[in-house]
Amino acid sequence: MSGSGDIDGWVGRSVPRKDGVAKVTGQARYVDDITMPHMLYGVTVRSSVPRGRIKAIHYSDKIPWEQFTIVTAANIPGENVIYLLMGDQPCLASRVINHSQEPIVLLAHSDKNLLEAARGGVTIEVEPEPGVFSIEDSLEQKEIVWGSDNILKQYHMNKGDVDSVWPSADFVVEGEYRTGAQEQLYIENNGMIATASPAEGVTVWGSMQCPYYVQKALMRLFALPAEKVRVVAAVTGGGFGGKEEYPSMIAGHAALLAWKSGRPVKMIYDRAEDMAATTKRHPSRTRHRTAVSRDGKLLGMDIEFTLDGGAYATLSAVVLSRGTIHAAGPYRCPNVRVHARAVATNYPPHGAFRGFGAPQSIFALERHLNKVAAVVGLPPEELRRRNFLHQGDLTSTGQEVREPVDLEGLLDRAFSATDYRAKVQSFARSNIGSRIKRGIGFATFMHGAGFTGSGEEYLASIVGVEATADGGAKILVAATEMGQGSSTTLAQIAADALGISFDRVTVAEQDTANVPNSGPTVASRTCMVVGKLVETAALALKAKVAEAGIAGDFSTASAAYIKIHGPLRHFAKYAAPPGIHWDDQSYQGDAYGAYAWAVYVAEVAVDTLTYEASVTDFVALQEVGRVIHPRVAAGQIEGGVAQGIGYALYENVQWKDGRMANNQMTNYIMPTAADVPPIRVLFAETPYAYGPGGAKGIGELPIDGPAPAIANALENALGVPFDEIPATPEKIMTAVRGAR
Repeated sequence: MSGSGDIDGWVGRSVPRKDGVAKVTGQARYVDDITMPHMLYGVTVRSSVPRGRIKAIHYSDKIPWEQFTIVTAANIPGENVIYLLMGDQPCLASRVINHSQEPIVLLAHSDKNLLEAARGGVTIEVEPEPGVFSIEDSLEQKEIVWGSDNILKQYHMNKGDVDSVWPSADFVVEGEYRTGAQEQLYIENNGMIATASPAEGVTVWGSMQCPYYVQKALMRLFALPAEKVRVVAAVTGGGFGGKEEYPSMIAGHAALLAWKSGRPVKMIYDRAEDMAATTKRHPSRTRHRTAVSRDGKLLGMDIEFTLDGGAYATLSAVVLSRGTIHAAGPYRCPNVRVHARAVATNYPPHGAFRGFGAPQSIFALERHLNKVAAVVGLPPEELRRRNFLHQGDLTSTGQEVREPVDLEGLLDRAFSATDYRAKVQSFARSNIGSRIKRGIGFATFMHGAGFTGSGEEYLASIVGVEATADGGAKILVAATEMGQGSSTTLAQIAADALGISFDRVTVAEQDTANVPNSGPTVASRTCMVVGKLVETAALALKAKVAEAGIAGDFSTASAAYIKIHGPLRHFAKYAAPPGIHWDDQSYQGDAYGAYAWAVYVAEVAVDTLTYEASVTDFVALQEVGRVIHPRVAAGQIEGGVAQGIGYALYENVQWKDGRMANNQMTNYIMPTAADVPPIRVLFAETPYAYGPGGAKGIGELPIDGPAPAIANALENALGVPFDEIPATPEKIMTAVRGAR
C-alpha cells in the first residue's frame, strides 16, 4: 500500500509488516550476524553443583592462558550485581553458589575452538552444601537458601470476609493443582556484542526485549552514569519474556570481557547453554477452598498460590503479583482471600514468560471450577454463567468493571463454533468400548493489559513522534520488535492519527542514545499503553502543524514547517486514565486499566493403549477491544495457543540435582506442526476508550486458556481429573489406572 489516498483506516487492516521483507530476504541482521574488527569471542565457566562455597579456581597447565582474557568477580569495576528489582543476584559468583548454572569465570579469545578447550580447562573447587528442590522443602525451611525464611515475596489479598462464609455454605470444595516449568524456546538464542573502556563507556548490541533494563543493570555493574552506557537492540528472534531480564546478565559478561581486553567481545549461547542457564516459567502449586451455595453461586474463595522462584528474586515479585490478581478469574465472588508466595530453591532463577503468573493461577481456577460444578451437580458452563462478572461488578481486587463485558455471549459464540453441547453427548456415546477416547473442554478467563496497579505510573513512559523532511514520520520508542508485529501496529496507529500513508511512517532503532524510555516490551502493554502514547504524540504533532497555519495535508505542511522552523517532534508521557487508583499496601483497587476477555474450547483424543493425548481442534474467541492488524493479532493467538498446547501436554522440564537434564531440542519435547490442530481464531470487538483506536492488550492472553481447556477436555474424555501439567503419557496412564 502506498500513497496518501484512502488514509482514513489504517487501523484494522492487515498491511504488510514493516520487518517482513528484511526477514524473508535474509537482510535482517541478528546479533550473530554482526562482526567488528579485532573481535573476540566470550564464554562462561559455570558451577557444576547447585549449592556450595567456592574454595578455589584451578587453571589447567595445558592451556596458554596468557593468550586469553580472564574475568572473575574481582575484575568488576562497580557493584557485583545484576540489578533489576533488587540486588541479590551476582554477576559472577565469588564465594557462594546458589544454582547449578552460576557464572564464575569469563573467558575471551579470538579462536572459538581454543576457547572451548579453555573452558574445559577451568576447574571450580567447591565445598557442596545441601540444596532445596521443591516448594514444600523451601516452605518447611529444610535449608535456608535465601534471606531468613526462603520467601522471595508474598502478598495477602482480601476482599470481604472469607472466614464468615464457611458455616453457611451448602458446599465447601477443596483442591490442589500444579504446573511445571516451561522453556521459552525462542528461535534465536541469547547473544550480545560489547565494546567497553573507561574513557568511552560501555556499548552493547544484542537480542533483548528491554533496552533500558539492560542499561540500568550495566550502570550499576560498571559504576557509570546513563550517558556512558548505550544499549542497542539488534533484530531479535523471539523473546516471550525470556529476553526480559536475562539479557542484562549476558550483556554484563560480554562488557566485562570487553572492558578488560580493550576489544569488542561477542557472546552467543548455543541451545544447550541457553536452555540450561536462562530463566523459565515458574512452577506452581495452588490450593483452593471454595464455598458455594446449592444454586451454584460462589460465596467465598480461599486461595493459596505458591511459585518456585529459583535461586534469586529476578522478576518473581511481579510474576507472583499478576498470578495473584488473576487467581479468582472473571467471576463475581463477594469474599476472596489469596495468600501468595514466591519461594527460593536451588534451581536457576525462574523469570518472565508470556502470561507472567496468570497461566499458573488460571489453570488452577478453571480446573477447580469444574470440580465445584460436579459437586453442586451443574454442568461446568452453567456454574460459570451463574457467576460471570458484568459491567458494574467488582473483581477480586475491588475494581469496578467499567467496560461492557458479555462473557455469556462469548461462551454462546464459542460453543456454537465448536458444536460443544452436541459433542459432549456424541463423544460420551462413541467412547464406549473405543480405544481412542475423545473429549471436549473449555476455559473462560480474562487478562489485564499493562503493568499491574501503579506500575505504569512508576514507569512514566515517554514516546516521541518526529516529522521527517520528506513528509513522513518517525516513531521514537524503546519497544522492541521481536516477531510480534509491534513496529507494524505502532506505525498503523501513527499513520491513522496523522492522516498519512502507512508507508511514510518508520520506527527508529531501539537505541538508548536516541529513543526515550517507553518502558519494557512486556505485559501486553506495547499496543495499548505505548500505542496510545504514539497516538497522543502524533495528534499533538498534527495540531502543532495546524497551529502554524501552513496549508495542505500533514505530509505537505510538516515538510514546509521543517523548512521554516527546523525539527518538528513531540513527546508524550504516560498519564493514567481517569478514575484509576491502586493501593499497593492493601492490594485493592484498579489493578489494570482494561482487561481482555476470552473463551477457549479444546477437543482432544487419547489413545488408551499408548496413553498419548493430542489436541484435534481448537477455537480461541477473545474480546480485545479494537483489532489493529487482524493477521498479526491472529498470529499472536495462534502462537500462544501452540505454546499452551506444549505447556499442557508435552513440555516437561527434567531436573537432576538442580540442573536441567533435557536441555536439548532432541529431548525437550515441544509441539511441532504435526501436533498443533487447526486453530480457529475469533474476535469480538468492543473498543476501549483509552486504547489507541480502541485497542487493548493481546500478547499474553492466548497462553492463559489452552492448558485448562485441554485438561478439562482430558477429564471429559477419560472420566478422571487432571490437576497437574504437563499431562504426559506417563501421568495419563497413572491417572487412568489409579481410577480403575
